[in-house]
Amino acid sequence: MTTAEPRPPAAVETAAASAAAPAAAAGPASAASAGGGERTASVKTHQIRRHRGEGQWAKGHFTPLNANEQFKKDDDGLNVRARIENIYSVRGFDSIDGADLRGRMRWWGLYTQRRPGIDGGKTAVLEPEELDDKYFMLRVRIDGGRLTLAQLRAIATVSTDYARGTADVTDRQNIQLHWIRIEDVPAIWKILEGVGLSTTEACGDVPRVILGSPVAGVAKDEIIDGTAAIEQIDERFIGSTEFSNLPRKFKTAISGLQDVVHETNDISFVGVVHPEHGPGFDLWVGGGLSTNPQFAKRLGAFVPLAEVPEVWAGVCGIFRDYGYRRLRTRARLKFLMADWGPERFREVLENEYLKRPLIDGPAPAFVPPAERDHVGVHEQKDGAFYVGFAPRVGRVDGPTLARIADAAEAAGSDQVRTTTDQKMLILDVAADKVEPLVDALAALDLQVRPSVFRRHTMACTGIEFCKLAIVETKALASATIDELEKRLPAFDTPITINVNGCPNSCARIQTADIGLKGQLVRDAEGNQVEGFQVHLGGHFGADLDDAGSFGRKVRGLKVTSAELPDYVERVLRNYEAARTAGESFAEWTVRATEAELA
Repeated sequence: MTTAEPRPPAAVETAAASAAAPAAAAGPASAASAGGGERTASVKTHQIRRHRGEGQWAKGHFTPLNANEQFKKDDDGLNVRARIENIYSVRGFDSIDGADLRGRMRWWGLYTQRRPGIDGGKTAVLEPEELDDKYFMLRVRIDGGRLTLAQLRAIATVSTDYARGTADVTDRQNIQLHWIRIEDVPAIWKILEGVGLSTTEACGDVPRVILGSPVAGVAKDEIIDGTAAIEQIDERFIGSTEFSNLPRKFKTAISGLQDVVHETNDISFVGVVHPEHGPGFDLWVGGGLSTNPQFAKRLGAFVPLAEVPEVWAGVCGIFRDYGYRRLRTRARLKFLMADWGPERFREVLENEYLKRPLIDGPAPAFVPPAERDHVGVHEQKDGAFYVGFAPRVGRVDGPTLARIADAAEAAGSDQVRTTTDQKMLILDVAADKVEPLVDALAALDLQVRPSVFRRHTMACTGIEFCKLAIVETKALASATIDELEKRLPAFDTPITINVNGCPNSCARIQTADIGLKGQLVRDAEGNQVEGFQVHLGGHFGADLDDAGSFGRKVRGLKVTSAELPDYVERVLRNYEAARTAGESFAEWTVRATEAELA
């Protein structure tokens, strides 16, 4: 099945026509040059070199410049659902077209998982078909991290019946399942969609899940509740062909608090009070991590709640039309922002997309809390309580999810939330139900008052399932927590330890106190083993004049997986011995010697 070449949106047509008009008036030679090409010096050869540019639609560059752009042009990723339901689920894995298998199926939350037994040294060597297992990871989209008990139980059912019990809470507020067979996908969709859940555009070059405060609507210090905007964006744009072909993934965060890592998203709306217009949002654009980390930039614009969907669509449209499609490694919005800067970006947004100026607005008047995960017992603005708890590095399972729903129901709640730190909350708990709920969760090894290590350690999927990973992460991080709790039982300073199986930073390694980037390293005997490059002192802004800092890489500082607990214990003891009063770990790493950090 194929579709016609995508017609550029109106803004793109206008820009392309403006660029072409002078060329047409100037004659053939000028036209070739203005169109991005260059006529050679020898007229006799009539050879024309055409500069491909960055593959920006707004500049008329519609020719696909890589395999990913080609398969998106050939057929919209959203169209693969019909083939999954009518062909692939009937005929089985071997019937799946390659472009669907490793491309378009992502538009419906499906990735092939890593074939067991393939070590990290082969990750970048083997062909995709050699890495593919005949099972899938399925990502359940949970916008705003909001779940009813019926929805949580539906996920638990899918996990138990179709995913060998697997379930991971991610740092994007989703829940990921593994061991999914293509034959079972239609039945899974029926269960999930029957309670209002979806896997639509959970992956792919599309608007991914929208992050939202897990305490939206109940937090005492919330400036504004962004839930209505999340719901409107989801209803109007998710699953629409308007934004189903972006240069790369597009990540969104909307919160009246600073609790959804707004600094690292493509677009974020951060709660702020305007002196004339009251509560609304401050607009941030162009954040992202991976191998080229960049914090988002403030556009200096105030956005009322009712205007958030329109502004969101404008920024997403800029990314679609002006985003770089030539190289996948430069296709994220952060690269366009780096080249344009926030002033030009705002100008294009206002003039070409919104057709009106935005209101100038103040920066947020408060700063992110040191701990954004909402773990613990906290009073809501209505006098009830929310109870946040910590699974081990986000790993749960189907039966445990069902029991969480039972515990919430016993506590009188119908609202469960996921966080951007692989944690979960139960809202609307009466005072006399709090401690029974805490005990019920503890019986499931879900701690409401965890150690700093249990609370602040995250890990990505790792080599167990991920085809990009080089090392194992989840089990190692969990074992490291146990070791640190034994060795440093009195340590109570919040220290974030983020473990990633490859350089792509799904676990936000650059913004952690101790960020661990998976790679193969040499042990003391010279053997190549799993290990990590260490990043130290990453953090988000401590005040509005400090955007934050990415972790420091000490020359040659690498640690094997086997040595990880020893290393973390050593560097934390050095910190305890050398820190000054009130000095954070991130501050200490700036002045610490390489010997103290090694």
